[in-house]
Amino acid sequence: MELISDILLGAGALGAAVYCIVLAKRLKRFNQLENGMGGAIAVLSAQVDDMTKALQKAQSTSASSAATLQALTDRAEKATERLELLLASLHDLPESPGPEDGARRPRVVRRRARHEGHDSMEAAE
Repeated sequence: MELISDILLGAGALGAAVYCIVLAKRLKRFNQLENGMGGAIAVLSAQVDDMTKALQKAQSTSASSAATLQALTDRAEKATERLELLLASLHDLPESPGPEDGARRPRVVRRRARHEGHDSMEAAE
């Protein structure tokens, strides 16, 4: 009986060894970088890195664009306020005589200031 149990134990060990060899070969093929899953994982990892860099660049670009847009919006609001003030001051001017009287109409001349962002307006006759 002991001989039969030793034979069965040896056959089980031999079967486990064959099973381990088959699994090792499959795992080696699975991890090959050229045509196995390892290659696919390496390619996907490289693509994730590229996408992360592209996302960071897009975020920095959008942040700078938002800052520029905010500055332009502020500048436009200030210009709107100046135009509204000029329009209001035009309503306060006395009515000028018609062109048949030979008088000249006042005109608005816009000049750029020497400092960027500061425009000045003058009325001249």
